[in-house]
Amino acid sequence: IKEVIYSGQTGFQSIDIIDTGSFGVCLVLDGKIQSSERDEFIYHEVLVHPVMLTHPNPEKVFIAGGGEGATLREVLAHRAVKKAVMVDIDREVVDVCRRFLSSFHQNSFDDPRAELHFADARKYLEESKDKFDVIIVDLVDPLEKGPSRLLYTQDFYQIVKQRLQPGGIMSVQAEPANWTELQDFAAITSTLKSVFPIVCPYRTYIPSFTSVWGFISASQSLDPAKLTPDEIDARISTRVTKELKSYDGISHQAVFAIPKHIRHQLAATKKIITDKEPIFVY
Repeated sequence: IKEVIYSGQTGFQSIDIIDTGSFGVCLVLDGKIQSSERDEFIYHEVLVHPVMLTHPNPEKVFIAGGGEGATLREVLAHRAVKKAVMVDIDREVVDVCRRFLSSFHQNSFDDPRAELHFADARKYLEESKDKFDVIIVDLVDPLEKGPSRLLYTQDFYQIVKQRLQPGGIMSVQAEPANWTELQDFAAITSTLKSVFPIVCPYRTYIPSFTSVWGFISASQSLDPAKLTPDEIDARISTRVTKELKSYDGISHQAVFAIPKHIRHQLAATKKIITDKEPIFVY
């Protein structure tokens, strides 16, 4: 750590903005790096674009969490988007990120298509009558007493399913996906399979997390893993307004190419995460 730029405690979690020698400026919540200046584009591009490009015309998007604004930034890079609703429980985190992490959000909060709410994303979806083409769940790790634990459960994914338009699709960051620490990734995959007929786990390496990281898409009708590299590249060229740094057709094919031994372990996991029976212990 070269410099502590900001350090504080919100009503929900600790927050630090630090300048590091290896990864530049980083957002740290409850002692865990959430995003780093050097590699946040890897995480945010792979969380957002596979599902956005799989959907034929994603006009209305919901983001749960995403406090630094980088997920919103990537969503708004799609020409089709008419409305992006971002709901984060922690106003203080968003305010700090707006102040110190401008290279992350790139003024996405001020885009006229963006609608920002400070609320519990689960409660917001339960009470909302809106339906969305894409729902992206970009939350902090499900710490046992943290603010996001109940947004990784079968009960929450049922709510997500109800709030998706017919032909909609969701994605979620899904914890480490190394062979030696698959338990959470596998449990989230199994839980989503109990709600959605098409569930596609995928992975990529995030250097600042020092881990291969898991992501999952889920839908009743859309399967991103079936898209070819040429199809992905063609959709990027016509639908995305910026040049992507990490994600393209070849990397799309790569992230869904999960090795056989890991596929077997994911398939063997039958654990379902419920509100009453969380599995996460940190």
